[in-house]
Amino acid sequence: MSLLVQPRLINDPCGDPGLYLDFRFGRRAMLFDLGDTAPLSPRELLRVSHVFVSHAHMDHIAGLERLLRLRLHRPLPLHLLGPAGFVGQMESRFGSYTWNLLDETSVDFRVTVHDFEGGRITRAAEFCARRRFRRCDVAVPDLSTGLVLSEREFEIRAVALDHGIPSLGIAFRQRLRVNVWRSALDELGLPVGPWIDIAKRALRDGLPDRHRIAVPGAGEVPLGLLRARVFRREKEQHFAYVTDAADTADNRARIVELARGADHLFIEAVFPEADRSFATTSRHLTARAAGEIARAAGVAGLTPFHHSARYADAAAALAAEALAAYATG
Repeated sequence: MSLLVQPRLINDPCGDPGLYLDFRFGRRAMLFDLGDTAPLSPRELLRVSHVFVSHAHMDHIAGLERLLRLRLHRPLPLHLLGPAGFVGQMESRFGSYTWNLLDETSVDFRVTVHDFEGGRITRAAEFCARRRFRRCDVAVPDLSTGLVLSEREFEIRAVALDHGIPSLGIAFRQRLRVNVWRSALDELGLPVGPWIDIAKRALRDGLPDRHRIAVPGAGEVPLGLLRARVFRREKEQHFAYVTDAADTADNRARIVELARGADHLFIEAVFPEADRSFATTSRHLTARAAGEIARAAGVAGLTPFHHSARYADAAAALAAEALAAYATG
């Protein structure tokens, strides 16, 4: 099965949190959290278009400087999103550096930063190299509740969780996914070509069967015929990333809704259940809680991560505890 995105943890389960989203058929990547990025090559970081930061604790954003240094003299824009107050935090970060070597002739590198609060993006600002990264407030994107990025092939959703401070859970969901029956193309005498992408777009947009697609050498073909004969709907890719959340009923409900039916859930399992008191005090999930949440969400796969460093020699036991709770009622 050909996947639109290949997600992978940046570090081992006891290292800094972070998920790298590699878009398999485009020179593009995204990040969920931005801790230690040493395992990522400069080439991989140069492909990043968006970074969704759960919250600004150091282990979730320490890699920002490396990313900015790599991107500073390149024109590809960068988009950052975090919880309430994130725009102000990034303004302070940019303001802590001296930018006297930048001016209106510099490479036009732009960073857009968004605050997410109350289920929506509430504030947006742009920081441009040509303006020495002085803050410029810009229009907030008009997106529905929970949505933080909407593109033709996929969407990104977020939910604010309680970690003593807001911490964002994030999910990727692919829109309508269709594959082509090559044998059907041959039977109908239709060539392979760019028209296939146009037809797929029409299907994603929900256009009616009577809508016609121009096919070279075959004239205009009804979308309904293509829908019935040429295209096969596949399961859309869906995965979720959750870290730094207290084990409360409200958090559990929000995570389950975010990850319901997902192909995969990447979720923190910081402490073993035997040390639940530590988890409660620091507002983290135990490994058992992580597995119970994954089971309640009905996810197809589970990766526990963000284990406390105190269990560096027992990471396998934490993973086993989470997977056991996931597998059994």
